[in-house]
Amino acid sequence: MKIDHVAIYVNDLEAEKNFFVKYFNAKAGSKYSNFRNDFSNYFLRFDDGSRLEIMTRSSSVDADKPRYRTGYHHIAICVGDRKDVDDMMKKFDADGVIVVSGARTTGDGYYAAVIVDPEGNEIELIAENPGLRD
Repeated sequence: MKIDHVAIYVNDLEAEKNFFVKYFNAKAGSKYSNFRNDFSNYFLRFDDGSRLEIMTRSSSVDADKPRYRTGYHHIAICVGDRKDVDDMMKKFDADGVIVVSGARTTGDGYYAAVIVDPEGNEIELIAENPGLRD
């Protein structure tokens, strides 16, 4: 088995789509809208075939997102090697993207950094590290 996709609700569907297209080279499928159900979405496909579904409804509730809440915490995206993580962090910094944690080696061996998307959702950028435990 494999996870087919992860889905998150967002307020600004277009801004979120554009963020993932710009920074992570995601390919956006066609926008789907069901006006009767007040629902719209995009599926975003990444180079490795993984997908993220972003969805919106005008009736969505935008609750606070404390960092250590239960449920969704972050999406981890492998962006290549350490230099790729560092290069992306320079781009995020230049573009004014909020950085939660700069690039560093974590206690469990990842070389990672954490930013937030336009909706305040955390995204962890990681370097490939085939030696990590499963």
